[in-house]
Amino acid sequence: MLFIGQLCLILVTTTLVSHGAKRIGIPAVVGQLLTGIFLGTGGLQLLQSSEMIHEFSELGVILLMFLAGVESDLALLRRYAKPAFLVAVLGVILPIILGATGTFLFGFSLKVALFSGMILAATSVSISVEVLKELKALQTKEGATILGASVVDDLLVVVLFSLSLPYFQEGHSTATPLALLFGEQALYFGFIFFTIRWLAPRLIALSQKLFVTGSVVIASLVLCLGMAFLADLVGLSSVIGAFFAGIAIGQTSAKDQVFKNVEIVGYSLFIPVFFVSIGLSISFQQLLDQGGLIFVLLAVAFASKLLGGFMGSRLAGFSAHGAWMIGSGMVSRGEMALIILQLGDQVQIVPHILFGPMVIVIIVSTLLSPFLLKYFTKKVYPA
Repeated sequence: MLFIGQLCLILVTTTLVSHGAKRIGIPAVVGQLLTGIFLGTGGLQLLQSSEMIHEFSELGVILLMFLAGVESDLALLRRYAKPAFLVAVLGVILPIILGATGTFLFGFSLKVALFSGMILAATSVSISVEVLKELKALQTKEGATILGASVVDDLLVVVLFSLSLPYFQEGHSTATPLALLFGEQALYFGFIFFTIRWLAPRLIALSQKLFVTGSVVIASLVLCLGMAFLADLVGLSSVIGAFFAGIAIGQTSAKDQVFKNVEIVGYSLFIPVFFVSIGLSISFQQLLDQGGLIFVLLAVAFASKLLGGFMGSRLAGFSAHGAWMIGSGMVSRGEMALIILQLGDQVQIVPHILFGPMVIVIIVSTLLSPFLLKYFTKKVYPA
């Protein structure tokens, strides 16, 4: 029964803190992260990581990635494919190179350094979307490119993380297992294509004929969890299965119904536990001792995405101000970076000494990116 009390505490505190955060213009996810720090070892010590919290956190990240897939607008991506692709590719390459270099200079191994660069390569434009809506710039070519690039960025980071996971983990050093592993993964990506084009539409059509309450949502969750399980079986991350299951459902007529219902389930129970669990083990003293590392990673986080977006946009023909606007729209890390960080921690890639600074970098970049985007957007579209 202890976990039930802990769950009540998590839900009450995250709800209140998220409300307060939104009231003062801070993303709710930041409030939930700070709740974990406040309740965990760095604060009141009312919560500790446990098996049940871990399991709920796993479900939370799977549902979060599923929802991200459902929301992905592939039509928008096709419309602005060239600039979105250039922005996303350079916005992934630069953070990996600069992030790995910065981390390596602080004495971390090459493997850890490369993974930290991968964390910084992730982006989240949910906050950028809110800013663009406020400034009435969402439907501009720059706004559409930011949205399209975020879809490509998510795809690249998730796939890159999953494919590189065997190299970061122990036990995959011989040629035969790796060859078999790549064969299984190739089959899995073929199955993804099959799911998007054939399986998901027919599964939804069948579920709509069932006389069962919530049959469409149940079928979608079965697809999500099933693809996550299969991805894990073939050595990929479970999040890639959930993400592509979301993309598959997003191409069906049930997209809005599924998103609305799964969002309620996820954000009312599992997803808050995921974000709180990240902050539970963070110590403020540890962060004070690593100010130099945090400063360097923050500089890399901002510069790499800003420059990557600027360079990609200029290559695609945007003006200088428009290119800076697009680059600033890609700076926020948000949920995707937290997911990669947490998964790296679970498979013991990220050392404890790096975990806390990375969380702070993600929080600060998420908090400051809207101000950067507002500044450059007003340069392009003055009021």
